[in-house]
Amino acid sequence: MELSPSAHADPFCRDRLPPIDLWPELHFDLPELDYPDRLNCAARLLDEAVEQHGPDRPCLLTPTERWTYGELRHRANQVAQVLTEDLGLRPGNRVLLRGPNNPWLVAAWFGVLKAGGVAVTTMPMLRAGELAELTDISRPSVALCDHRYADELEALHRPGAPEPAGRPGPADPVAGSAAPAAPAPPVLRYGGTGAADLTALCAAKDGRFDTVATAADDVALIAFTSGTTGRPKATLHFHRDVLANADTFSRHVLRPRPDDVFTGTPPLAFTFGLGGLVVFPLSVGAATLLIEQATPLQLADLVAEHAATVLFTAPTAYRAIMEAGAVDRLSGLRRCVSAGEPLPAAVWHEFHAATGLRIIDGIGATEMLHVFISAADEDIRPGATGRPVPGYRAAVVDEHGAPVPDGQPGLLAVTGPTGCRYLADPRQTSYVRNGWNITGDTYVRDADGYFWYVARSDDMIVSSGYNIAGPEVEKALLAHPHVEECAVVGAPDERRGMLVKAYVVLAAGVAADGATVAELQAHAKASIAPYKYPRAVEFVTELPRTGTGKLRRGALRERARTDTRSASPSPAAPARVVVERRVEWTDTDAAGHYHHSTVVRWVEAAEAVLLHRLGLSHLFGSTPRVHFEADYRARLWFGDTVRTELRVTKVGSASLHYAFTVRGEQGGEAATGRMVIAHSAAHATGSTPWPDDVRELLGAAGPQQPELLTTAEAPGGTPCASQS
Repeated sequence: MELSPSAHADPFCRDRLPPIDLWPELHFDLPELDYPDRLNCAARLLDEAVEQHGPDRPCLLTPTERWTYGELRHRANQVAQVLTEDLGLRPGNRVLLRGPNNPWLVAAWFGVLKAGGVAVTTMPMLRAGELAELTDISRPSVALCDHRYADELEALHRPGAPEPAGRPGPADPVAGSAAPAAPAPPVLRYGGTGAADLTALCAAKDGRFDTVATAADDVALIAFTSGTTGRPKATLHFHRDVLANADTFSRHVLRPRPDDVFTGTPPLAFTFGLGGLVVFPLSVGAATLLIEQATPLQLADLVAEHAATVLFTAPTAYRAIMEAGAVDRLSGLRRCVSAGEPLPAAVWHEFHAATGLRIIDGIGATEMLHVFISAADEDIRPGATGRPVPGYRAAVVDEHGAPVPDGQPGLLAVTGPTGCRYLADPRQTSYVRNGWNITGDTYVRDADGYFWYVARSDDMIVSSGYNIAGPEVEKALLAHPHVEECAVVGAPDERRGMLVKAYVVLAAGVAADGATVAELQAHAKASIAPYKYPRAVEFVTELPRTGTGKLRRGALRERARTDTRSASPSPAAPARVVVERRVEWTDTDAAGHYHHSTVVRWVEAAEAVLLHRLGLSHLFGSTPRVHFEADYRARLWFGDTVRTELRVTKVGSASLHYAFTVRGEQGGEAATGRMVIAHSAAHATGSTPWPDDVRELLGAAGPQQPELLTTAEAPGGTPCASQS
């Protein structure tokens, strides 16, 4: 593959592209993806739209403004004139853009592209330290910033300005890793007053500008990934990439019409928002309603007021609109798109029942620019992300890149007309392997070619040898009416390696106490395999999110890592508790073997009583810290702070019921609990191995078959075992 001759006088971006042999495979199978060598996406989206639909066609709407296509082109040309005539911008120079969703931000984006520049889109809520990193990586010549958000950028020019937090960063193949930090770019404000404001400078220009004839593979856009750890990754996207997403997902799945009015909440700095609120509507001559900030209820009101027909937002917003009783405000919509986080099937069904609308789910990535797996209309299977968008190919592979059979989880791999190209970053080889983009998501493909989300690959929790997907646990918890939001991560645990920890935002009026913890845990165990339930639950008022609304799981993982609290219920149960549970024969199989949930339930009850985790090795194996006596009493010591006593008593002679009484002390307070468990006499004698599921549950911590530690003749001649 060879690149076309570049129109960029400044070769910064092209010089820092990864070597072509590290790119993913690119496919341009559809006729609409056959782009000419010279292509400027601003000319295609804006100039050609004016010629086709006329200058007076509505284009950008706000609650207080209305710009036509002609007005947007005129102002974009004025921005290009200011950049080139007043600021000396050369093709290939980078221009940082910062501001909320409004028409001037769109005009600035188009003006940069028409001038042959590279737009560096940034989230408006970033702080000075974060901006220092982005400017150090992208080295912009100038920043165009909404006047209300300029302080953080201008702080980079003051004494004591923050240094880029991520330095030293990846070695720059051109400047070298020892290159000094980039100077802060000059900041040109817009939307304010005064002669130096961009809007005033634009007013002095005639709005005539010849769009630079860039190459289709000249870089048009630098978008930063919204990760939560490490130095940000800058993704490089060509002019043809911007159009490719309109010619794949938008054309074949969304299928917009010229009379549509788009709206939504994702920031334009987020490629999901840039595509859904600018590129897709302008590609067909539609209008877009730009909203700087809105609650879900305000969003619903704006949809009704402006007769919006296409809505882009996150699952949480759809759920909140329903909870606010505002679905009637959405009656004019014909398309709803969800992305940014998995769309629970329950939310899809509830929204469909309330509105008759089928939410279009999808997965995209900053590295891919927009959505590449999705489905619409009758092709939707609630809970599934969808199938590859026309123009893209997808597979599920193992860590070595080999395909895995349908029905088995693996890494999502994608190729198409767009793909990952990091700016001078060695992490390129982690994302692109064997020609595939490896997105970092774990998926299952079914026999019909639908892709089902399991988890982010780094969201898999390995506990006692089990692979547990955090989102699966979240789905179970979200089905409980007490749960407003939740996030599940792995927390370090000496015995299990990791345990499942849930951060839960409760619904209004629900008590954040031990009883609620127990109820949520019981609900999870009834919904999914019991070993997946959250052993630790922490109630929070809100979940950490990125500026794009994505859950910051990395922040929660770090919080769980540094939290020294045990897996006891949060808030902790009172010190004096009585827990009683009777487990009947329904918990056993046909052979009379008790299911591993019996074990799990007893452990939970004991933990709730003692406010301390009980290792399964204490229950099923003899360790130096456990002493069994002839009267079926076990004394367990946990350091110097917790002393517990386990007493086993046969209950009745016909049924094999055993009463477990647990007493313990912690901090001088006594706690008592009682539980009744049924089990097999064969297991009690040690003559029958554990069933496979029990053995898997025990793992290396417990014996591979019951050990007869103490026995005695109970009524009816049935032997008892203290470790039952």
